[in-house]
Amino acid sequence: MSLQNGETPAPDAEGTGPGGGPDAGTTPPPGPGTAPPPGPGTAPPPGPGTAPPPGPGTAPPPGPGAAARRRGRPRSEAVEQAIFEAVGGLLDEGVPLTELSVERIARTAGVGKATIYRRWSGKEDLFVDLLRSLEPPDPVLPGTSARDDLVALLESLRQRGLAKRSSALLHTVFSQMQLYPKLWDAYQLTVIEPRRRLGLDAVRRGMERGEFRDDLDVEFVNDLLTGPLLLRTVVRPGSTLEPGLAERVVDTVLDGLRPRT
Repeated sequence: MSLQNGETPAPDAEGTGPGGGPDAGTTPPPGPGTAPPPGPGTAPPPGPGTAPPPGPGTAPPPGPGAAARRRGRPRSEAVEQAIFEAVGGLLDEGVPLTELSVERIARTAGVGKATIYRRWSGKEDLFVDLLRSLEPPDPVLPGTSARDDLVALLESLRQRGLAKRSSALLHTVFSQMQLYPKLWDAYQLTVIEPRRRLGLDAVRRGMERGEFRDDLDVEFVNDLLTGPLLLRTVVRPGSTLEPGLAERVVDTVLDGLRPRT
């Protein structure tokens, strides 16, 4: 475009000088409200998609595993113990198992019903867990021989018998539980059967290893071994449960079950 004498060039639509850009080598002044450029030693602004650094007093972001720790609700041992003690106290007062409702247990323990139902599907499951908490833990089998495994299992039965005699609560629950078929079935399924399977597996291993005869019924052999302990703890609760009883029973039974030559 030609200029007449005395005219100055007008800015274009973008507000730049002639040619559509700023004058060569010249930095345009900042407009109103524009932050001044950073001075020397100033960190550059974060790039696109970069989170700004936390301000003063801001908690650092959670580390790895924080989400996993937030998931789920840990079972409170103190709450469970309070519930168990509430059941035990009611039983000591003479309240039958059939009259122990979840509402009554929750009220006695000082918790809400929802607290109980978060842990157990009903009072039967609660009673089974209570019984399990009062009994010795399941035995750890040495695995060195079928004889050693069976001795460990029978020693566990002996300890359970002693615990039942020393615990008035355990004795009370057992004496009533057989009149409560649903609870008895649950106890048989979750406590008795797993331990019985341990015995059956030990007998099978003994037959496979040639430690005793393999022409006998596995359950029959297991009954021969556990029978004396159950007789003394259930049928004749006043009988002695002296140390060494487990070894004596196992050795006596297995002596008659050795492979025939």
